[in-house]
Parts: sequence; C-alpha cells; structure tokens
Amino acid sequence: MTPILACRTAALPNSRPVSPKKQRGFTLLEIILVLAIIATASIMVVPNLGGFEARTFGSQLRQAQSLLNYARRTAVISGQASTVSFNVLPADEMARLDSEEEYATLSNIVAQWNGTGVNLRFRDSTDREIEIKRKTEVTFYPEGGSTGGTLLFAQEDQAGVIDVDPFTGSVSSGGLERGL
Repeated sequence: MTPILACRTAALPNSRPVSPKKQRGFTLLEIILVLAIIATASIMVVPNLGGFEARTFGSQLRQAQSLLNYARRTAVISGQASTVSFNVLPADEMARLDSEEEYATLSNIVAQWNGTGVNLRFRDSTDREIEIKRKTEVTFYPEGGSTGGTLLFAQEDQAGVIDVDPFTGSVSSGGLERGL
C-alpha cells in the first residue's frame, strides 16, 4: 500500500476509492455545452422559418414582373400582341372553369401567373380599382404600348405594386411593403 492510499483509508475507514467506471450522469460542463449548441442552432434556424412567407410573396412579385417584361419583349420582337394572364384561383379550378367556357379567348397568352392565396386588385388608367376574383390579363402591343394599369398584390400583412405604363408598356415595381 502506498502512503497516500494508506492515509485515505485511515482517514475514512469505510470509504472505498471511486473508479471511473462507477461514475454516472453528465457533468455540468457537458450540459452547458449541449445547451449552447442547441441555442446556436435555434438562432440560425428560427429567423429563416419566420420569413418564409415574405420570401415566397417576394418571389411571386418578382415572377409577375418578369412575366410582364417577357410579354413586352415578345410583343415587340414577334410583331404580335402578347398577353400575360394573372390567375388567383388554384390551377385545377382554373382549368375546370376554362373548360366550361363556351368561347375561347382570342388573345395571344404567352405567360401565365398563378397566385393562389394572394389577393390581387387591378387599377386601370382611370383609377378604377377592381378586385380580381378569378383572372385578369395585361396585353402588350408591338408598337410598345399596353393595356396598362397597376397590379396591387396583397397577402396577410404584405403588399406589393407593379405598374404597367399604357403608352410605353414599361413595367416598374413599387416593391414589397409590410405591415398593411
């Protein structure tokens, strides 16, 4: 017996030395480390989940603006009128309603925007505002003009505006607004 072990056993006659195999549970340091990792991961993940609707709405606005610009270029290049159709009903319901119509539209639809869950209003050049329940169309002409107007998009507390100039056909975005 070594002198150190003899001193321990002499001081505590009924105590046995503790071996590392008998220790159970986590140390305070291990628990704090795991909590710090969880906190860091939640800080990185939670803001991304909260802004999902805003990113989706923003991408729908960018898509609508891109389709309008595409139709404008197509009209000028092809020499024929080009139309963008904006649908606010689900695609399957739009297909059912279109198949029930007795006449086909004569317009040259080159692009279609589907915005289920987005409220869409259209303001024409006379400032008359219409809430779109089903679909609306914006047509561009080869000479550079268009049917024009302002598309007002809204979803929950977000809103966005896209202006189409009736004389030049230019498309401009009023951007994404929050808190409406």
